[in-house]
Amino acid sequence: MTTEYLLNRELQHVLAALTESNALVVRVILRTGLRVSDVLSLETKQLACRMWVIESKTKKRRQVGIGKTLLEELKNQAGDKWVFPGARDPNKHRTRQAVWRDVKRAAKAFRLPQNVGTHSVRKAYAVNLMAKYGDIKRVQRALLHEYMTTTLIYAMADTLLEGKQKARRSRAWSHG
Repeated sequence: MTTEYLLNRELQHVLAALTESNALVVRVILRTGLRVSDVLSLETKQLACRMWVIESKTKKRRQVGIGKTLLEELKNQAGDKWVFPGARDPNKHRTRQAVWRDVKRAAKAFRLPQNVGTHSVRKAYAVNLMAKYGDIKRVQRALLHEYMTTTLIYAMADTLLEGKQKARRSRAWSHG
């Protein structure tokens, strides 16, 4: 099942319920649009306000900015090799499954109706970028999507979610 978009208030609830370190992972995704696996594979030595990342899925190189405040938070919790070291083995980075489980737990705690995962945050990034610039091609470049149709699904995730919620309310009202 595909993960769905989170409204900003829902995202804030989820962030508040995550462990401190996993909340930091999610904040990096929200700031950069990177996939969780790319955030977790950041090495401590590459940390900078603006840094180059090679995405594991696309193998494409992209520059991301994280800002001074987020950079300091990342440096303060980073391990010797990995920004997000593994709990059992600091020579390995944290697993995406560990972050995913925490996001799922947080969403369940707030009884969110949509299917929430770490990729929901990437969709929130796309929606925010579209709202800020109103340029779908810019969003496509930022997400490194090959197809515009994929980007449209991400950038319009808020509109799609609103439609689903209206349909749910309508069905509940007609059956109630």
